[in-house]
Amino acid sequence: MRIPESIREDVRIKLWSEADRLDWPTLTLPAKSRYYTIWTETPDLGGRLGAFMDARQVRVYIKDTLLKAYTRERTSDASRVLRVLGLPGNIDFSTTYIKPHGRRLTDGREIAWSRATEWKATLLALHERAFEGNATAFGAVLFEANARHSSPESRAVVESAAKKLEIQKLVWLE
Repeated sequence: MRIPESIREDVRIKLWSEADRLDWPTLTLPAKSRYYTIWTETPDLGGRLGAFMDARQVRVYIKDTLLKAYTRERTSDASRVLRVLGLPGNIDFSTTYIKPHGRRLTDGREIAWSRATEWKATLLALHERAFEGNATAFGAVLFEANARHSSPESRAVVESAAKKLEIQKLVWLE
C-alpha cells in the first residue's frame, strides 16, 4: 500500500524539524539508532506510517527514505562551501555533482565537499573530475572534522593525500 502524500509530507516535516533540533549530523550512530527506535514507536510518526506498511518496515523507511533525503538536502547547499573557499556566492558553475557534492565552476575549477569521514571518496572524486574534465582540483571542504579528525596526526594523512592529488585548498570545518 502507498503512503498518502499528505501524511508522508507531514511526517517528513516533523522528522526533519526534530533532526534540525538534534543537530542530526553530529550524533553518534548509537544515538541515531535510539532516535530511530523512538520515532518508530511514536504514534504521530511511526504509528502513522505503520498504517500503510508492515511495522518492521517503518524504521527502515524512516532511516533510508526520510532521513537519507534530509542528510542529502542539508549537505547539498554550496553557499558555506563557497564562502570558506573564498569564492563569491553568485559564482557561475557548469556542472553539479552528488556523492560527493561538488561543482565545476565555469572557469575550470572543481570543488567538492562531504563529511570528514568520507575524505577518501571526496578527494579522489575531486581529482578524477578535474582530471577527466581537464580542470583544476581547486578545493575540498570536509565537515564534522572533530568527529574523527580533531588531532593534527589524524589530519596529516588527509592533507598529504590532498597535496599529492594536487588539490589546491583543503578546509576543515567542525
